[in-house]
Amino acid sequence: MKIYISTFLLVFINISIFSQQSATSAEEVQKALLQKAQLEKSSLVKNVPFKNIGPSVMSGRVVDVDVNPENSTEFYVGYASGGLWYTNNNGTTFESILDNAETINVGDIAVDWKNETIWVGTGENNSSRSSYPGTGILKSKDKGKRWQNIGLIDSHHIGRIIMNPNNPDEVVVGVTGHLYSKNEERGVYKTTNGGATWEKTLFINNETGIIDVAFSPGNFNIMYAAAWDKDRKAWNFEGNGSGSGIYKSTDAGNTWSKISLEGSGFPTGNGVGRIGLAVFDENTVYAVHDSQFRREESKKTEKGTGLTKDDFKTMSVDTFLNLEDKKLNRYLKTNGFQEKYRAENVKQMVRSGSVKPIDLAKYLENANAALFDTPVIGAEVYRSDDGGKSWKKTHKEYLDDIFYSYGYYFAQIQVNPANKDHIYISGVPILKSKDGGKTYKSISAENVHADHHALWINPKNPNHLINGNDGGVNITYDDGENWIKANQPSVGQFYAINVDHEKPYNVYGGLQDNGVWVGSVNAKEDVSWHQSGHYPWESIMGGDGMQVQIDNRDSNIVYTGFQFGNYFRLDRSTDEQTYIQPKHELGESPYRFNWQTPILLSPHNQDILYLGGNKLMRSMNQGDEWTAISGDLTNGGKKGNVAYGTLTSISESVFQFGLIYTGSDDGLVYVTKNAGGDWRKISDSFPKDLWVSRVIASTHRKERVYVSLNGYRQDEFTPYIYMSDDYGQTWVNIGKGLPISAVNVIKEDPKNENVLYVGTDNGAYVSLDRGKSWQAFSKGIPNVAVHDIVVQPEANDLLLGTHGRSIYITNIKPIQDLNEKVLASGLYLYALEPIKASPRWGNSWSKWLDAYEPSTEIKYYAKNSGEISVKIVTESGKTLQEFTTDADKGLNYTPYDLTISDKGRKALLKEFPDEDITEKKNGKYYLPVGTYEVLISDGKLTEKVPLEIK
Repeated sequence: MKIYISTFLLVFINISIFSQQSATSAEEVQKALLQKAQLEKSSLVKNVPFKNIGPSVMSGRVVDVDVNPENSTEFYVGYASGGLWYTNNNGTTFESILDNAETINVGDIAVDWKNETIWVGTGENNSSRSSYPGTGILKSKDKGKRWQNIGLIDSHHIGRIIMNPNNPDEVVVGVTGHLYSKNEERGVYKTTNGGATWEKTLFINNETGIIDVAFSPGNFNIMYAAAWDKDRKAWNFEGNGSGSGIYKSTDAGNTWSKISLEGSGFPTGNGVGRIGLAVFDENTVYAVHDSQFRREESKKTEKGTGLTKDDFKTMSVDTFLNLEDKKLNRYLKTNGFQEKYRAENVKQMVRSGSVKPIDLAKYLENANAALFDTPVIGAEVYRSDDGGKSWKKTHKEYLDDIFYSYGYYFAQIQVNPANKDHIYISGVPILKSKDGGKTYKSISAENVHADHHALWINPKNPNHLINGNDGGVNITYDDGENWIKANQPSVGQFYAINVDHEKPYNVYGGLQDNGVWVGSVNAKEDVSWHQSGHYPWESIMGGDGMQVQIDNRDSNIVYTGFQFGNYFRLDRSTDEQTYIQPKHELGESPYRFNWQTPILLSPHNQDILYLGGNKLMRSMNQGDEWTAISGDLTNGGKKGNVAYGTLTSISESVFQFGLIYTGSDDGLVYVTKNAGGDWRKISDSFPKDLWVSRVIASTHRKERVYVSLNGYRQDEFTPYIYMSDDYGQTWVNIGKGLPISAVNVIKEDPKNENVLYVGTDNGAYVSLDRGKSWQAFSKGIPNVAVHDIVVQPEANDLLLGTHGRSIYITNIKPIQDLNEKVLASGLYLYALEPIKASPRWGNSWSKWLDAYEPSTEIKYYAKNSGEISVKIVTESGKTLQEFTTDADKGLNYTPYDLTISDKGRKALLKEFPDEDITEKKNGKYYLPVGTYEVLISDGKLTEKVPLEIK
């Protein structure tokens, strides 16, 4: 097949796009936040109500907990991208208190319990693929009702906040800094006036930040800071460097001295990684360290009888050809080589020279092999008993299976306030030691998720722990023997969502570290499921849940999987799972698969499945067999420990089989019009090296295509969205009207070609004019990252898959109907669906329970804001109920409780004397079965629609 490169360039795009994009400045971010706030006020869709439908039971990533020292049932929980939540009943229920702030991305929290003051360091303190930046330090003096940004706005990520127990205006902050770029606002900052002013008291360099700060209980003057030298790129992550180390202050953080020096006993040099600190007293300090130094090669005392991958790396051709077939076949079968690769034919391939012995090792490797195969030391614990002058490792053996290959995600340590030998370290499991770190025991019991990031130890009862992890909050009262789960908030971190066409339809989605789940759209998101014991959502896949495709002929056939292209075909009717990841040919370079590998069922034939590696794969038989229908559709990857040079998005036109678009993580977009016969690159005019977050073939016009680009991995947040009406030969930038925030998804409305939906790292928007202008959604939605958008066409429902607040839903029929005629009208009233009468209206089965009160929404569009009168009348014009409401310019949703007034009841009885209209238990009268009219008026214009009670 051929790959052509388009020469069409757009002159209106500035020539600067051809250079590497620079990080967005803090001033630009602040300006964008003001722009978004203004958009929300003036938006035509600001009243469109969104409802959170969960799920919640699997929760999301916790970064910190802060507990009232006088009442352990009252505490705050900070979620990485899900905001700050408050409970005063030991986690039975939670209230979200950060939703009215400019960001809900949290790194660390500190609470002045006596004065009800909360400090939130925004921007997650971990360095994951989706660790979103913040906007500095937010402060509330009224338990979260109002928030004020008090500085450090270019910090992006806050490692730790510590507060002087005797002076809550004296606060020290460890600033980790930008995740993907260099910046100066990192290090240790201090305020003595409650955040009015800040002083940088420790700065190492523009790549090294502070990940942890801890002080000696009883003496705020004695404190320690952990510096972390790291460099994250889209293709590589170096979580260590010579800038990493431990610093000490003896004057409450005003000045600092490095104490992890040569000869101190603590590691120094380029292999020093992330460090966590715990201080027991002025002398005793613990540090947990993610050591990236290499392990000493252990002496092999016993040689295994089987072949290993390493054996083939240096094996000669003659040695290979002399291997026993039985021994070679055992290796091939055990390691999942395709059936066609067995001893006899592989030896023939080696004889012919088409394959070398080393290829049998390379076949098992991928772009992440270096990350997982590197023999680093990993987790280790050090202790100082002289205030940090000298350090000793507490254990002799390696602490395996704690950090694995991603210690950058962990490094938390706590010490029991009552016993300096009782410590806890957090990683994939959480461990405790009762002998000062010599030996350890896991306390990751049943009901506890993996990947731990926060732990509170009750100083009055050290057996009482509150733990925060990737699966929410766990509480124990017996030092980790048994745990309860407190996962009431909907804080799921979705990567992707989808829907089927059942009635009612089901919603599917893949979550960060919480697998893939499915649930009915009308599933109740409350605690009523405790009574039946069956949560209404079901887990159907583990790992980091990824994209989902559902066969529209049989919704039991589902394609989904976990990170790096590990996909399965599920038959939910039989619980059968079939692994379907494509394998490269022996002798070829391994395929590269993105963390979020894209998959797509062809709209023309649901047996045809596409999957994107660095090439586009196609299966004609539901994933059983694969063919690469392209060459490499990326720039070829880069050397590093993260898969890069991979496809991120696939779209096939509904108008023509084989009209396919692909997008890659290194900024390339290709199109084929003949099912992969040849490909043309159509992204030359785009900004370079950005992540193609979505490519969408239009369902309204064959030649139309949309592309969104995302600069998150360069700390560059410009909203890049492009539209083409000629298969990508020329493009128009339609993202210019959006506030600065990286774009994750663009979605075309299936019924109105002028309506586009966009999800960004800070909320969702809609355009009513195909991108010329944008309206902000805001009712019911905080400033959360929206990763995916789906429209269920039969129900006209819009679903937002967020990375921090699970899934939101709204009906978009009113938006779809906003055509030019409606927008030009002064007043437009939408039709009402018939309502089924119920004897429950106004009643309850017990006098001790509240009466059930029905409600419907009167939806209308107003060209201007002002007072609107609403009347409910009989077909003959008699008024049964009337009230006024204030309308905003745009869409309005006025609730009506289906009641009639006493005067209206008398009027209705005059017209229908036999009608039974009795007062209900709540003292109200309700519309009886019949047909009525709803009238609205702005004083000049009047609109009416029928209302049927069936």
